[in-house]
Amino acid sequence: MKVGIPNGLLNYKYSAFLEKFFSELGADIVRSPDTNKTILDEGVKNCVNEACLPIKIFHGHVNAIKDNCDLMVIPRIMQLSEHEFICPKFCGLPEMIINSIPNMPKVTMVPIYATSKEKLYKWIVSTGSLITTNKKRIRDAYDKALIAQDEYEIGIKSDGYKLNIALIGHPYNIYDKFVNMNLVKKLNKLGVGIITEEFIDEASIADKTTELFKRPFWTFAKNAYGASTYLAENKKINGIVYISSFACGIDSVVIDLIKQKVKDFPFLVLKVDEHTGESGFDTRIEAFVDMLERK
Repeated sequence: MKVGIPNGLLNYKYSAFLEKFFSELGADIVRSPDTNKTILDEGVKNCVNEACLPIKIFHGHVNAIKDNCDLMVIPRIMQLSEHEFICPKFCGLPEMIINSIPNMPKVTMVPIYATSKEKLYKWIVSTGSLITTNKKRIRDAYDKALIAQDEYEIGIKSDGYKLNIALIGHPYNIYDKFVNMNLVKKLNKLGVGIITEEFIDEASIADKTTELFKRPFWTFAKNAYGASTYLAENKKINGIVYISSFACGIDSVVIDLIKQKVKDFPFLVLKVDEHTGESGFDTRIEAFVDMLERK
C-alpha cells in the first residue's frame, strides 16, 4: 500500500513518527514536496476562502500526491495535552479535504488524542488495521515510531550572534520556508540569532501561563505565551518576532496577551497570507533589526 503524508501542518513536527510507523507496516511512503507556488495555488483553488493560509497550503500538499497513494494521512489532531485542544480547523480537516478535493483516495478519519501513549494507541490500532490485521506488527511499529520521534530533533537555536530573538508562532509557520519567505535565513544574515519554543522546558512555559486569569484552552496559545514571556522577562533575548497567519483567531488573542505582559519589550508581528509580498516583509524585518541595534 502507498501511504501519502502531506508535508504541512503538524506533520512538520511528527513526520518521523508517521513515516516510521507506516514503513514498519510495509507501506510505501509518498511525501509531497516542500511548499512551492504550485502547491499554494492549488491549495487556494481547492479550499474554502475563509480558511487560514496553512490550511490552504495543506490542501495543496494533499492535491499534489492524491493520485499516487492508496491512503492519505490527514491529522485530525484533537489534543496533545490534557485540558487543552488544537485549532478547531484540525477537528474537521478530513471532511474539509474530501469535500473540497475531487477523486480522493481513502483518508484517515479517526481523531487523534495524544495526551498519553495509551490514548494515542487507539488511533494507531484503527489506522494500522487499514494496512494489516496483525496486531503484534502494529504494536511493534508503534513502539519503533515512538523511538524515532524521540530521536527526531526539531527547533532552532542559533549561537554566536550579538542579537537574539524568540521566533514564536505555530510550528508550520516557523518551519515552512516558503510561507515565511526564509525568515530564519534573513534574520541570521542580518546578524540575529534565533531561539524557538522547543528549547524552553515545559515547566517554565507552564509556570508563566499560571499568571493568566485562566488556563489557556489552546496548546499553541500556551506554548507561544509561555515561551515568549519567559525569554523576555529573563533577558535571554533582545526581541520577539511572532509570525502569524492572517485571520487566525488563536493568534489574535495570544498576541494581545503577550503585548500586555512584555509591555515595551521589542515585539514584531509578521502576518502572512497568500497575498503577502516579500519586499514589504523584508523591509519590516530590517527596520526591526535596526531598532534592536540602536536599543
